Amino acid sequence: MNRSDTWPNVAIVGRPNVGKSALFNRLVGRRIAIVHDQPGITRDRISATCNRGTQSFALWDTGGIAGAGESELTAQVRRAVERAIQDSDVLLFIVDAKDGLSPVDQELARILRKSRKPVVLVINKIDTEKQENLAADFASLGFPHSQSVSAEHNRGISELIETIEQLLPSPSAVSQSPVTSQQSLSIAIVGRPNVGKSSLINSIVRSERAIVSELSGTTRDAIDISYRRDDQQFLFIDTAGIRRRGKHSTSAEVFSVMRAERSIRRAHLCVLIVDLTMGVTAQDKRIAGLIQQARKAAIVVLNKWDLVKPRRKTKQTITQLVDDARTRIFFLDYAPVLVASALTGESIDKLFALIGNVRRAAQQRIGTGVLNRLLRAAFAANPPPMMSGKRLKLFYAAQASGKEDALQPPEFVLFVNDPRLLSQTYTRYLEARIRKAQPFPGLPIILTLRPRSENVARASRLRVK
Repeated sequence: MNRSDTWPNVAIVGRPNVGKSALFNRLVGRRIAIVHDQPGITRDRISATCNRGTQSFALWDTGGIAGAGESELTAQVRRAVERAIQDSDVLLFIVDAKDGLSPVDQELARILRKSRKPVVLVINKIDTEKQENLAADFASLGFPHSQSVSAEHNRGISELIETIEQLLPSPSAVSQSPVTSQQSLSIAIVGRPNVGKSSLINSIVRSERAIVSELSGTTRDAIDISYRRDDQQFLFIDTAGIRRRGKHSTSAEVFSVMRAERSIRRAHLCVLIVDLTMGVTAQDKRIAGLIQQARKAAIVVLNKWDLVKPRRKTKQTITQLVDDARTRIFFLDYAPVLVASALTGESIDKLFALIGNVRRAAQQRIGTGVLNRLLRAAFAANPPPMMSGKRLKLFYAAQASGKEDALQPPEFVLFVNDPRLLSQTYTRYLEARIRKAQPFPGLPIILTLRPRSENVARASRLRVK
């Protein structure tokens, strides 16, 4: 678990299906973790900031320990919880009042006592006063701090927050990280199941932050992972693998895919992972289409190079692989393509170089005079097609201003006689002409058309010449 450098860390631990994710969502005030009655839904650690009390803290939701029916994952989840215990300032040990005290609860209590960290016993699913007597079952665990709650019904949550705040270290005791002038850059790692998204995250942060398994669909939540590199702050979003909706085997997978699609929309930049051993598939194209529709900056990573790497002609082979990917994902042609291996870490540093290139490109601007001369030349060289007896006329254009500290695609506002006269083909032509003047690597070009009368446009042209 990467410690928060800004807030104290509080981790929720417990066996599967006791309500950890429901409590997490309740404390942070929004639905982040997937809540489902299937045990073992949360396998990775998810973090968010809780601001409900007088002191903010980073809250971590961990995978359920044991009993999930997936023996391969259980050991990894257990290690994840142990790391959460090690790196946390306060632990919330959640149990299920309706199930009563179980042997797994007793074993986990023993592990938590050995940690010598402040522990709050959270007795969940006490939905009414009549059920308060169920809490007596857990008195034998011997924790001095306990609180009966109903995460589902928001019962006892305010009292729980007060208890947590009493155990948090003072703000001065929490290490502070250097302030940077750049805002955190959010990057969504997207792709089909089992293409190496979590392996890429682990290779980047050099830890087992996300659980990696050969089983498809291991990552069910979209997991936010804060990471600092060279005084720059990144927020990596490790998403669930996106499959065709008709192939979802469970409702939990449906929720996962919906969340992955939302992650694309809220990210500044999307990294599309493609499995080199399978090549670009129809589903890869569909995900690329989601990125394009969301108008997001993008990089394509052809992963698992270690499995296909030849002994000779490496440069030629890489060129062929990149060219093939560009041909198949032609509509995302603005995205740089990187051949890499998340498993061995090969070329991962180049990914950050590409991210830096995209970030710098987002700050580039084309002067209004240069832009207007460029577009007028484009219109003269290849006039727009006639549509319903009319032809598109360009009066003048300007690049919209963006935030200096944000990664925003370049937007060009074109004042024309009728925006409906711009065809898709001519849009691509204009975008290509703009890229000749300024490539804007990794960034989609957005053309926004606005109607303007010719008299007003004539006066505007005089100002920009």
